Amino acid sequence: MVVLALQNGAATAAPESVNGASALPLSASARAAALKSAQDAAGSTAAELGLGAQEALVVRDVVKDADGTVHTRYERTYAGLPVLGGDLVTHVAKSGALKGVSKATGARIAVASTDARISAATAKKAALADAGSGNASARKVVWAAGAKSVLAYESVVKGVQADGTPSELHVITDATTGKKIYEYQGIDTGTGTSEYSGTVTLGTTAAASGGFDLLDSGRGGHKTYDLNGGTSGTGTLFHDADDAWGDGTPANRQTAAVDAAYGAAVTWDFYKSAFNRNGIAGDGKAAYSRVHYGNAYVNAFWNDSCFCMTYGDGSGNSHPLTSLDVAGHEMSHGLTAATAGLKYSRESGGLNEATSDIFGTSVEFFANNSADVGDYLIGEKIDINGDGTPLRYMDKPSKDGGSADYWSRNVGRLDVHYSSGVANHFFYLLSEGSGAKTINGVSYNSPTYDGSTVAGIGRAKAYQIWYKALTTYFTSSTDYAGARTGTLKAASDLYGAGSAEYNAVAAAWKAVNVQ
Repeated sequence: MVVLALQNGAATAAPESVNGASALPLSASARAAALKSAQDAAGSTAAELGLGAQEALVVRDVVKDADGTVHTRYERTYAGLPVLGGDLVTHVAKSGALKGVSKATGARIAVASTDARISAATAKKAALADAGSGNASARKVVWAAGAKSVLAYESVVKGVQADGTPSELHVITDATTGKKIYEYQGIDTGTGTSEYSGTVTLGTTAAASGGFDLLDSGRGGHKTYDLNGGTSGTGTLFHDADDAWGDGTPANRQTAAVDAAYGAAVTWDFYKSAFNRNGIAGDGKAAYSRVHYGNAYVNAFWNDSCFCMTYGDGSGNSHPLTSLDVAGHEMSHGLTAATAGLKYSRESGGLNEATSDIFGTSVEFFANNSADVGDYLIGEKIDINGDGTPLRYMDKPSKDGGSADYWSRNVGRLDVHYSSGVANHFFYLLSEGSGAKTINGVSYNSPTYDGSTVAGIGRAKAYQIWYKALTTYFTSSTDYAGARTGTLKAASDLYGAGSAEYNAVAAAWKAVNVQ
């Protein structure tokens, strides 16, 4: 196992934790060196883990805790083919001893042959038929997310969903029988005067030709672009003569850009303050934002392919989906993609959505903005329902008419925005506890599955536990049972086994019927 060494000045102090389990931030050069070191030793690591002769490890991320523990995240290949659902994380103590391994699958990875009986063209044709339309590509892979490894094709069909959202549908086809095994969606569905957050400070850059560009060089170079109704490309970088942006109304094209840029800045600052994380991928590089997507498009999305956030203008082009919690939500899809890679389908998809709700909510509280105070309501500013109600409720998710309050065997069959309710409810209970209460002027009354009373440990501890689990224990296939295991491990790392925080995590999961 490779133990990550940090040079002097490569990291700053980690947030306070009981057992020194908070992650140390790495400079760009230190991170690159850590990744290279881990990759150079990947062969010996694979052997120590007992992987097969045809298996190899490809390093995705390295995290070092303040106590010296190193968590290294890997993808796997088999006979040179990518293995989907074979990702794993090793946990190595400062001494070099292996403390444990978190695996997406416990099954041994092997296929009888890497020769496919059907062609890539046949797999693409089937995927196109499944998607309805679009342009498809296909690659041969080993599918390891099921009970048994299967030689397969991964086809990616790019097109447009019914509501105008871009589509990147991933279809997994058995390379022997031609049958579809699995599918998931690859698209996870801002001084200026903003529409939702009042007058805010923006990071801008003086342009060489005069005036200012909406480019935040202090936060990785984040840029905000105007798509002007388009649905592709980056559009035009926002530019202003006097560095005073927007007027608080949707009629001014800069207003949505102010909200988007502000949201990205606050999210970046939250990651840095709470987790010592330097940007979405931890490499100091910013994503970018695009506003005014399409015509009356009622959605916002993260696209990992462009590493960007995109926002529509809402119904009648009068309610841009650029509120602070929505911006934090979309940016956090990028965080999930850069860490656990939770597949956007079934229970892992619900956990993916919940992660964005959890951190989007945490960003809103962190901002401490009197025009948009922190709450456990998702999208309450954008009036997406047309009646002033929020998009989702974390204290009792079922209030939206579709989300699940508690886990059941059917949760994985729900749309991921509804199956996320179980984890959202868990996070609320862990943060604030059960029963009736008023927080920042909003009334909540959170129930429990078993009628138990849950005492909260505070939002800051709750999001530390979730972040720790996401970045070191969750894998692409983590389900609700796995999330319970991962957050209990995270609570033990941060606060000690048997601590009040550990017991609260267990109680909150029990209260949403995950045991």
